[in-house]
Amino acid sequence: MGNGNRLLALLVCLLLGAGLAAAVLGAARTAAAPRPAVPASGDRVDIGDVPPGPAPPPAGPDASTGTVTVECGRNEQGHWNQDNVVVSPGLRAGAHHTHAYVGNLSTDALSTDASLAAAGTSCAGGDRSTYYWPVLRRTDRPGGRPHERAAGHGNAGEILAEASVRVEFRGSPVGKVVPMPRFLRAVTGDAVAATAGSGADVRARWGCSHSPGRSTTSYPRCPAGQLVTRTLVFPSCWNGLDTAAADHRSHLAFPSARGVCPQGTFPVPELRLSLAYAVPPGVPIALDSFPEQRHSPRTDHAMFVDVMSDARMAELVGCLNEGPTCRM
Repeated sequence: MGNGNRLLALLVCLLLGAGLAAAVLGAARTAAAPRPAVPASGDRVDIGDVPPGPAPPPAGPDASTGTVTVECGRNEQGHWNQDNVVVSPGLRAGAHHTHAYVGNLSTDALSTDASLAAAGTSCAGGDRSTYYWPVLRRTDRPGGRPHERAAGHGNAGEILAEASVRVEFRGSPVGKVVPMPRFLRAVTGDAVAATAGSGADVRARWGCSHSPGRSTTSYPRCPAGQLVTRTLVFPSCWNGLDTAAADHRSHLAFPSARGVCPQGTFPVPELRLSLAYAVPPGVPIALDSFPEQRHSPRTDHAMFVDVMSDARMAELVGCLNEGPTCRM
């Protein structure tokens, strides 16, 4: 083979090699890019097709009928991370999805009782408790900010900012409540409900802002002008002993439909988180979740660590037991 032919063959090989390398690199980048979240088609329902829910139990003569609203903002500080100090303490990115927070401004996987007690807070009255939940995304827009890309695991899209966040405590319909212990940890909902085989721990309810009597465990389709809502109610019957449990649940229980706590537990203030989002009609949404849960709305959940001072908790319990409506 002449020198000219050898040079031509070498040039062809180099071009083929460069093309192959570019193809491999492109495929790797495509594989690494986050895939959009795609909830199952059966996870959506028109709110008008949802029947009204049951009425709350009537208040008895000894009921604690007060309510307390804690003004904590709506995460204007942009406090997001992939940690879960209640379920996975000490493990960075242990949640595998992104949480949004109000209250304590320092909360992450490495938080301790001491660090939480010393931190700042978004709550107007000084409540240093931490309240958090998985973010909701619109999947028709890519998420470009670092906290939107960091979660991975199929949790892709622009994070929807909460239009409102209501942190509210309620009493018991059958009796007086006792104070929560400081640093009590609590969980509501089931992050693995889509594969759990049971809906026993599914607690979150979805709805629309102008249809307060209707709620569902599916993503609601709301009429134009209405907000999509999420309501997360925490267990309010405490065993009187522990601030946490190995399973994150057994130290607390939910009351019966009539509001009665299980034997051996005591009624404490019932925490209720109410979140609302401005979602234009037809815009696809997805809750951050573990990959195998496929963004099911049934997996919605939230966590809480009580970091109120004893004096502040006593004030809250007094409002609930005496019956007024209080803001703290």
